[in-house]
Amino acid sequence: MRAVLPGWMQSRLEDRLPKWIDAAWWKDEAELIDLAPGAQIGWFDMHIKPPALNALSKARDLEWLNSAYAGVDWMPLADLKARDIKLTCGSGLAAGQVAEFAVMSMVAFARGYREFVRAGDRREWLKRPPASREVAGSRALILGYGSIGQAAARMLRAFDVECVPVRSTAGEAVLGPDEWRGRLGEFDWIVLTLPATPETIGMIGAAEIAAMKSNAVVVNFGRAEVLNQPMLVEALENEAIGGAILDLTTPEPLPSDHRLWSLENVRITMHLCGVPNKSSRARAAQRFLDNCERFRTGQQLEGQVDLDRGY
Repeated sequence: MRAVLPGWMQSRLEDRLPKWIDAAWWKDEAELIDLAPGAQIGWFDMHIKPPALNALSKARDLEWLNSAYAGVDWMPLADLKARDIKLTCGSGLAAGQVAEFAVMSMVAFARGYREFVRAGDRREWLKRPPASREVAGSRALILGYGSIGQAAARMLRAFDVECVPVRSTAGEAVLGPDEWRGRLGEFDWIVLTLPATPETIGMIGAAEIAAMKSNAVVVNFGRAEVLNQPMLVEALENEAIGGAILDLTTPEPLPSDHRLWSLENVRITMHLCGVPNKSSRARAAQRFLDNCERFRTGQQLEGQVDLDRGY
């Protein structure tokens, strides 16, 4: 079976692939477009999405599309379903590193760490701490309790943060989908690790922001579309909430003259939290190899996307 795979995975996969796979390796956009029509198994990940989508449109014999990206909202899911293509994503592969980014940013925000860095650049010895907020004893609402949300909650609990997740069914220390809006005012951190789906797009809008505590910090490491960004900017400018930590923005890259850059109560991590590293690429390679056997034997694939739900 013909598999068209990324050259940046060749050293990790080539000697470990099962014998029934005939692998072709692409190293750039031109090679990917040239090889795509022959693909039955494809791995078309590119940071710039149009070439990958172009390759996908040409891969008419495709049966399984693999991706190391957790988010698949950029893909034509309805078309994949119509073509009966299985899609696997990188859900969970980078959960630890994304959660580390989120927790690092929250602790740094609370303790005013940016001001220490700025003072150090000026060689100025501060006479008092720039912030007195404590992470310990605070409360975090976790919207999106998949692998990233769970990892973030686990790390935050080590800082003595009470984490309350939102899940499809309410329970002890768990809020249901119809409960969290009425409880927004109880939390110091609103942590978003949601995918972009018809149900989540615009979920945090003017009403939700207005319901937050005056010192609440919105922490978004999910998808930019979940937030109504203009409403968030307005609230931040008016200091109606305490701040925002954003890994995702609209657009990306954020223009240098965008209002978000000038706000002292905003931290932007530039969509870098999930960039593949040595460890996450090793996990992605192993998942692909494990899924090869599952695919051959007709089993459910690890990380398989529900094409109706979008994750």
